Amino acid sequence: MDSYEDEDVKRARSLSSGPPSGDAPEPADQPESLTESEPEPESEPEPGPGPQPRSESQPQFESRLQSEPEPAPTSGMAALSLPYQVAAAVSLAIIGALACVHLVMVFLHVAPSNTVTKQYGEAVDGWVYPEFEQNWKLFAPNPLQQNVAVQVRAEVTVSDGSRRSSDWIDLTAEDGEAIRGNLLPSHVQQNELRRAWDFYVNSHDSENRPNGLRGQLSESYVRRIVMQRLDAHDLGGPVERIQLRSSTRSVKAPEWSDEKIDTRPAHRVLPWWTVTAADLPGGVRNGRTEAGT
Repeated sequence: MDSYEDEDVKRARSLSSGPPSGDAPEPADQPESLTESEPEPESEPEPGPGPQPRSESQPQFESRLQSEPEPAPTSGMAALSLPYQVAAAVSLAIIGALACVHLVMVFLHVAPSNTVTKQYGEAVDGWVYPEFEQNWKLFAPNPLQQNVAVQVRAEVTVSDGSRRSSDWIDLTAEDGEAIRGNLLPSHVQQNELRRAWDFYVNSHDSENRPNGLRGQLSESYVRRIVMQRLDAHDLGGPVERIQLRSSTRSVKAPEWSDEKIDTRPAHRVLPWWTVTAADLPGGVRNGRTEAGT
């Protein structure tokens, strides 16, 4: 082991001593690790896949991002305040529930008779009639081929105490005038009077006798509609009695058809009805509390 240490000492001395004088050959090139060289300038490390060192401006950029709030939404329900969001959500839920109930009621109305309709038929009819009734008169086998007009005349008390009858007023024609040229006609103008008259005809026989409770209900329904329409007319006094009639006229055959159709009107005249307070809907007072008998 001492021989190895002596050799290391000798080698160190020979390296530390200067080069030999004279023409002695220059020593061989020293290993790169032992030669002195000028320090090379440190180069910046190339960016690699690993995490990079943070620059001095990066913490300031991150703090600025954290301090700036996110922009608030400008559209939709998210732009509303919390109370309005709750109100909008509740309103949408109520509308959706009503739409589902309406679809179920209409489905049960048009569906064949079943256990549900037998048990809850009155509730279904109360929801559907008269505004949402479904029928197939536009299609076969019984398309409507007639124009039916509902007309009324009234017996009023004039200023001198006597009574007189007005001329026939075509209520169906008034609805027609309100619909023509109207892009969005109301359901009342299109269907209320027509469906009320169909309700009356289908619940009475040819002698105008009612068929059960539905017949009495149809009479009350028609009288209230007529009194509401007469409120817009100046008849010269309060209405004591009213009389209705229908004027049915068949639709004329097309010009290319050889079919002969009688287009003369056929009338169905109802008896006089005495007007009572029950026949006066809201907003219609008829000049007094109740008509005399």
